[in-house]
Parts: sequence; structure tokens; C-alpha cells
Amino acid sequence: MKAARIYNEVTTSDKLIAITFDDGPNPEWTPQFLQVFKEHGAKATFYVQGSNMEKFPDVAQRMDAEGHEFGNHSFTHPHMASLSKEEQSEELRRAEQIIIDVIGKRPTTFRPPYLEYNDDLIAVCEQFNYPIIHATNLDTRDWDMPGTDHIVKVSRAEIREGSILLFHDGFGDRSQSLAAIQILVPELIEQGYKLVTISELLAAEIK
Repeated sequence: MKAARIYNEVTTSDKLIAITFDDGPNPEWTPQFLQVFKEHGAKATFYVQGSNMEKFPDVAQRMDAEGHEFGNHSFTHPHMASLSKEEQSEELRRAEQIIIDVIGKRPTTFRPPYLEYNDDLIAVCEQFNYPIIHATNLDTRDWDMPGTDHIVKVSRAEIREGSILLFHDGFGDRSQSLAAIQILVPELIEQGYKLVTISELLAAEIK
């Protein structure tokens, strides 16, 4: 992996897509997303907030047991660009440590809260050996409850080999995101895509 490189998607000739989630684990919504992936034998990557890992370790352990990947999404979900470099590093360190404490595995990628970053954060991510993971379907704004049809339509337009799709399983009502996932997961599989973790997608990158 290339540390601190920013990925919206991965260049690959394989029919692979990574579906990712932000801000969990959440005891109400995360298990419902997990059920969809379990039913279809698919995997996702969850960019977890460290403070939520601390609150809901049982949910996190289920995510891990079912084969999903964890990414670092900071500890308190701050606007990272407003922090000092030392504060940025501490956010990543605390989140990484709680992930290790709960599931015994170190995250290998980072997604900044609000997708905000600056040169300091890129340097911090290099120190942690974290690529920065964004996504192709950012216009869904699924966190803002724009409607299931909107989330599905915008996501469909961004589907291709190597796409990274972003949804939210944490904070507030995630029913529209869940409904969209229930449509998109079987649809993508029917189209011949394999739904993989971010690490698996990065491993398939054409150099």
C-alpha cells in the first residue's frame, strides 16, 4: 500500500467494488447492514469512530467475526484540518489502539471525518502508513437523508471496476442508507461484481 495516497477508486481490471461505511459501530443500524452482507456472502469495510468502538465493542466483535474490515476514522470525529499535527496524530493513535484492543487487529487505512484533510494530516498518515480512502459516490450525501432513490441513483452512476462506495451506519436515522444497500448489494452481485474489503481492492490495483 502507498501511505498517504488518496484513493477515490482503484485502477483494476477485475470486477471488484468496495462498499464502505462511516461512523459506527452503531447498535441499532450496524447489525442490520451486517445482515444484508451475510445474506449475500459479501464483505464491507467499516471506518469506525474510536469512541463508538469503546461504547459498543460487542457490535464491533460481530463485525470482525463476520469477516468485515476495519478502517480508522479518528477517535472523536473532529474537523481534522482545524487540529494541530500533534492532535491529529493523537486522534489516529487513540482510534487505532481501541480497534486493536477490541478486535486484535490493526487498521491499515484511514478515512478523515468529513473527508477533510491538509498537508499535516497527509504527513501524519504517512507516519501511520495509512492510505487515505475517499469514494466515488460522494454526491449521495446519504447522511443527509436525501431519499433512497437518490442514494441508489447516484451510486449506480459511479459503479465500475475498482469503485469505492461510501455510506453511513452511524449517527441518526440510517433507514434510507439501509434500503439503498438492500437494493445495491444483490444488484451488484447479479452484475458480476465481487464486493470486497478495501485491502482486497488495493491489492488488485494495476501498478
